Amino acid sequence: MLTTINKTLVRLIRRGIVDPLAGLAGRSNLLANLFYVFSQRFAREHRAVLYGRSIHRRQLREHADADASRHTLRRNIHRLEKGLIMRPRRSVFAKDYIVESINGFEWLVNNSGGETEDSVLLRNWANDVLHHYFAVVGEDSLIDGQRERFNRIVRSECLTPGTCRPYARDPTPLRITYDDLLELAHRRRSCRWYLPKPVPREIIDRAIAVASQSPSACNRQPFQFRIFDNPKDASRIGSIPLGTKGFFANFPCVAVLVGNLRAFPMDRDRHVPYIDGALAAMAFQFALEVQGVGSCCINFPDVSAPERAMADALQLRPDERPIMLISFGYPDPEGEVPYSQKKSLDELRRYG
Repeated sequence: MLTTINKTLVRLIRRGIVDPLAGLAGRSNLLANLFYVFSQRFAREHRAVLYGRSIHRRQLREHADADASRHTLRRNIHRLEKGLIMRPRRSVFAKDYIVESINGFEWLVNNSGGETEDSVLLRNWANDVLHHYFAVVGEDSLIDGQRERFNRIVRSECLTPGTCRPYARDPTPLRITYDDLLELAHRRRSCRWYLPKPVPREIIDRAIAVASQSPSACNRQPFQFRIFDNPKDASRIGSIPLGTKGFFANFPCVAVLVGNLRAFPMDRDRHVPYIDGALAAMAFQFALEVQGVGSCCINFPDVSAPERAMADALQLRPDERPIMLISFGYPDPEGEVPYSQKKSLDELRRYG
């Protein structure tokens, strides 16, 4: 049925009929929804959002898996931090999510996954912020009950407060200047020609460590860097997007940035993995550049065949979405890069 509809749409596009229909449909939400019911162009995204949301809610309800509990705890601890730094700070706050926060903390303590590094980091952060929160929040029957729960948990595990909590910014001037940063921004250009030279994983991991410090909505970081540093694998994965024909065989390494929609219980957050992932991607590329490694952003448009091919190649779950690819390696000194004239300040900026 859908194949027949898609073939019909292709014929209508060739006859120049769809564009006027799209213009008409764009005049109201109802008509727009009807248009895309028949076009099915957003079907994969719709499925991914709904699948991820249902998995998130089921895991929280059944405590079936780590993903939802970890993402919810990360979000709530960050919300607590924002409440703690407010000026003026309210005497009582977080009543609507403190029970959920303690539930998540207790779950993490009891299901630490063999003390993995991620479990330890998340547990220590949650422990320190919750210690601080209960030390300063005012009296309230609900909060007092959760304070007692928290104290029982930390006593049973001998957890003491540390320093992973809100702090005053370091006022010491940075060693890099604006001119240094501007030079880096000019130096970083999309590099498509690389030397046949491996990139040490230490350099890649250092770049991802910088990317991990990028801002993320409620600190959930709903993405992962899938790294292919074998040239054959990099070329194979790099051939999947539509825009790499003619140069993907030259890739020594490629990263696929994959978004995770099961990090969210509500479809209002469906764009967050793309935003957070893009912020991390830029930091990743800057960190590669300062280590002498060039890179190139590769767009990954929502097209059926590449989507299916990437999902198969990476064995993605229905709620995991490719955000973009980044090829990288040591630049070939004889390879050129586009000049890429950028828009003027006046065109990019508007005050008020």
